Amino acid sequence: MWRRRDDPDDSQNDSDDTRNEELEKVRKVRFLDRLEHFTWANFTFPMSTGGISILLAQQTQPFNFRGLQTIGKVFYIFDLFVFTFVVACIVTRFLRFPGSLKKSITSPTEGLFMATAQLSLASIIVGIARYGIPECGPWLVVAFRVLFWIYFAVGFLIAVGQYTMLFTSPQLKAADMTPAWDLPIFPFMLSGTIASAGAGHQPPEHAVPMIVAGLTAQGLGMLISLCMYALYCRRMIEFGFPATQSRPGMFIAVGPPAFTALALIGMAKNFPTAQGYWGDAEMTIQILKVLATVTGIFIWSLSLWFWCISTLACLMVWRELKYSLTWWAFVFPNVGFTIATITIGESLESTAVEWVGAIMTILLITMWIFVLFNHVRAILRNGIWVAAKDEDNNYLDDKTNGYPKMAKIAKEFDEEKQS
Repeated sequence: MWRRRDDPDDSQNDSDDTRNEELEKVRKVRFLDRLEHFTWANFTFPMSTGGISILLAQQTQPFNFRGLQTIGKVFYIFDLFVFTFVVACIVTRFLRFPGSLKKSITSPTEGLFMATAQLSLASIIVGIARYGIPECGPWLVVAFRVLFWIYFAVGFLIAVGQYTMLFTSPQLKAADMTPAWDLPIFPFMLSGTIASAGAGHQPPEHAVPMIVAGLTAQGLGMLISLCMYALYCRRMIEFGFPATQSRPGMFIAVGPPAFTALALIGMAKNFPTAQGYWGDAEMTIQILKVLATVTGIFIWSLSLWFWCISTLACLMVWRELKYSLTWWAFVFPNVGFTIATITIGESLESTAVEWVGAIMTILLITMWIFVLFNHVRAILRNGIWVAAKDEDNNYLDDKTNGYPKMAKIAKEFDEEKQS
């Protein structure tokens, strides 16, 4: 039977055809135009890659083999390349699309990920201590020291400034709370991790101030994280686990206790023997190592608990998970968890714990490869860097010209497809 021209089904089909045509325009958009949605969260890629390079350093691993340091250097060089590419892309975004810088900083969602840019630098700076200083002259020791103090100052400014913005213009709701709210304090907190990696290479008169600054930063970061944990646990008790697509970000909570544990033990080991602040230097260092190890184990247990909770929460919905940049949280926080486990094993001289850390390393490298595969596939299939697909979707508008007008169409299409 022939349908009449004004049949409602025909109108619906025409609407679907129009919407599909608009979506096809989204798929064919130029790479430079896609950079409008190249958010701060893209720094999670070099951040995680740098973490893997640190994990593979001979100084980190309990069991070494010939070529391990070379593999770590390859990851480190690749990390430098990725970091440069990401910086170039996000700078292009800010220059090509006026006003996007301000929006990205003030956005209650994308703004939280601004800290990942400095976290990527933290991995690079630690890599200097692992791969650069042993191969170069004393000039790199001085350069490391200068970079540390610049990083320390900038991290503190970000921690104060970004939380001030969030408190001044509150837009986030407790029901939507995720561990990503803890990200602004992360860069400053990792000053302790940087100090633990580089203080051993510094002269005593510079090592002690670096360790004291690192301890201050690590302490503040851990305390702020504890405040966020209280809100996070209350949110889960009252509203349940975060939304499906936000669950990979739950692993961010694993980071603070783990990085604090490895930083405390590392700074205690690298405390200079030439200083006699508390009497006999050797006895002082022995006491510091014992206190750091005991405290580190005490704090590490919290990372273990959050890791278990996060793993189970993701396994519950693994069939429904779609790739997003938060998947890199499967890697970076767990880098700290793995290194902390290895460090505790070395302090306790426990071969069993060291083997656990070695197995965790293998699993983490496998996870990095898995996430990287999905990252590349998402780029090719327009899963990221597309309207309504990234962390900037809260401030996209419906302008009549330009790429952002596709946001609403793409979102409606996805909702209809799911229903």
